Parts: sequence; structure tokens; C-alpha cells
Amino acid sequence: MKKKIMMSMPLLSLMLLACGGSDDENVISDNNKEPGWELVWQDEFDGETVDESVWSRITEGTPDWKKYQSTDDRCYEKRGSSIVFYGIVNDDKDTDPRDYLCGGLYTAGKKAFGPGRIEVCARMTQAQGAWPAIWMMPFRSDKGWPYDGEIDIMEHLNMDKSVYQTLHSGYIDVDNNRDNPLYSRQSPVADVTEFHVYGVDITEDKVVFHIDGVDKLTYPRMAVDGQYPFYQEWDLRIDMQLGGSWVGKINARQLPVEMEVAWVKYYQWR
Repeated sequence: MKKKIMMSMPLLSLMLLACGGSDDENVISDNNKEPGWELVWQDEFDGETVDESVWSRITEGTPDWKKYQSTDDRCYEKRGSSIVFYGIVNDDKDTDPRDYLCGGLYTAGKKAFGPGRIEVCARMTQAQGAWPAIWMMPFRSDKGWPYDGEIDIMEHLNMDKSVYQTLHSGYIDVDNNRDNPLYSRQSPVADVTEFHVYGVDITEDKVVFHIDGVDKLTYPRMAVDGQYPFYQEWDLRIDMQLGGSWVGKINARQLPVEMEVAWVKYYQWR
């Protein structure tokens, strides 16, 4: 049985630059490329518990991504200085009738991230029907989805050697403006089972996605009503997802599957 994750996490030294969790020694430099970015918050998941004042487990829902979300302890593990989210075949139908379960955390209703830089250091195993994601939704919704926006920092499908970084808005999804400017990019990642830093910069005039400190897509603000709902506060969501119309059918023989997260860092421009 996996260890139950509870909560409480002190801020650690701002000088820590390693991206690695558990016994992994893989090191990736901190993506503080410009001297104006200042680290103002981080969670390195190296305590015995997870901070419940910041994070909540994600519950089941009707959208594709929430169909198998669960608060079940089998979907979570504290592994050294990491947090791990599992996608599993459910072998306890008396407790939950669903065929599959998966875990995730979000900061909805607890911690907001304003404009700035968000980075998440993560790695994942692969399986048909696995859809791990790192993404953001508005901390306070006014008009609803997609008009209030969505920022997908990283989505990985099945056995792909690439990840997606994507924006959503009314301008993009309702008015179908997908190329002016380009709203999404699929970028190669040689080995998603190794730790990589997936990040986004949100400023008043643009959104910039990056991987391991390398910019992948820049989405500029335009003088068009509703085109740029991204300059606001967001909640952060990190989860293993299973199945759905985009990722396709689940191969139960390839489960369990996991996403391991070593740290989250939030910068502001000074």
C-alpha cells in the first residue's frame, strides 16, 4: 500500500537548482534565464506530507480528464523528495465501481498564481491511454470556459516522444483563431521518463512556453477583444489522466502508469 500523503511544507533554500526526486541524480539548471525573474515560492515535496493549505486531491467529474480522477490513496505516493501520481486498474470495485483510477493535485480555491513564471520538474512512465498533464485554470471564473482561458503547460499522450503546450480561449476555441497567432505546439522530448522542466511565462503582453529553459512557443497579446484573457490569477493542476476522446482507449495491461513531480517553482518579474 502506498503511503498516504497528508500535508505541511516549509520553504526551502532559494539556492537549490537540482531537478530530481527520489534517488534520481538527474540535474537540470534552474530556468532563471533573465536576472529580472525572482523566485518567490516553491514546493519541493521533500517533507513527509504535502501542504494541504496549498494542494487538494482532484475528485471525479464528468469531463474526459476527470472521469477516473480519485482521492484514493492507491493513486498517490510520497517517494523521497517527490510526489507521485498513479493511473491504476481498480481492483476494489466495492469501494469505487470504476474500472480505472488516477491521482492529481490542484491549488483551486487555495493558492493563486498571478502573472509570472511557473516551472514544474516532472517525469512520467508511458502507457496506451495515459494522459499526464500540468496545466492552469482561472482562479476566479467570470465568463466560463473557454472565455476565461486555460493554460496547458504540458500534456503527454500514450507513447509519444513529444509533449503539447497549448492555450485555450473564446478567441481560439469559439472563434476558431488557431493560427493567428499560433495557439499550440507539439515539441519533441527525447525521453519523457527522465526529469524535464516544463514551464510558462505569463506577462502583460505575451505567454511563452518553454521546456528545460528553451522557448517553444510565444503567444502575443493583440488589440482584439477577448483574445488575451491570460493576464490574471491562475490555479495550478498536476495530474495523471486516463482515457478520453483525445488520448484514446486505455490498455489495462500497461498499467500502472505514473507521473513523478520533483518540484514546483513560481517566479515574479522584478
